[in-house]
Amino acid sequence: MSIWEYANPVKFMRTSGAILPWVVAGAAICTVTGLTWGFLTPEDYRQGSTVKIVFLHVPAAMMAINIWVMMLVASLIWLIRRHHVSALAAKAAAPIGAVMTVIGLITGAVWGQPMWGTWWEWDPRLTSFLILLLFYIGYMALWSAVEDPDSAADLTGVLCLVGSVFALLSRYAVFFWNQGLHQGASLSVQSGERMSAVYRYPLYLTMLGFGLLFLSLLLIRTRTEIRKRRLAALQAREMRA
Repeated sequence: MSIWEYANPVKFMRTSGAILPWVVAGAAICTVTGLTWGFLTPEDYRQGSTVKIVFLHVPAAMMAINIWVMMLVASLIWLIRRHHVSALAAKAAAPIGAVMTVIGLITGAVWGQPMWGTWWEWDPRLTSFLILLLFYIGYMALWSAVEDPDSAADLTGVLCLVGSVFALLSRYAVFFWNQGLHQGASLSVQSGERMSAVYRYPLYLTMLGFGLLFLSLLLIRTRTEIRKRRLAALQAREMRA
């Protein structure tokens, strides 16, 4: 069995319909449990209760960047192999990524104000994250502006390639520039830099929940896009008849 079998809309609809209820259930359980567990954790000795924003900010920011990477992969598949499901999946993912980026920016501002004394700073990571949001908006606007879906997929695929630079900067900017207020990664493979287990484990669960939430919304929206494409094809066929 090849993974490219799922590029067939019929195969994708059948498979996604079977797994969707399980993914939705997993997303609900992990997200609700992780957030509840996180907000019941004790206050941090330095940041107080403000530290609990991490359970929203980190998963949302992580998903904002990873969703763009997923869109990049899907766009490359479209540009190289011309599979329509991949193009529609990239289109379906964009609004979800935009919302995650907005959540990341808002929660970052709420978290940063008591820590930094300001709601916003033109920090390298913050600036690149804001530009990433503008690319999300531009990506969605370009899909809406171009009538031919194949041409729209081509143009947005190229835009996705360009925007990937800022997605990477949002993730790794702190390694390129020493200046800036934003701290390093909240989670690290180096044991000396790991956050306390009392925060780390609920954060892991919340991150898993956000990932499953994205997958749930992606499947729902991609299925909707496939149905819309089928409907448009039927309407065009009727008009020619």
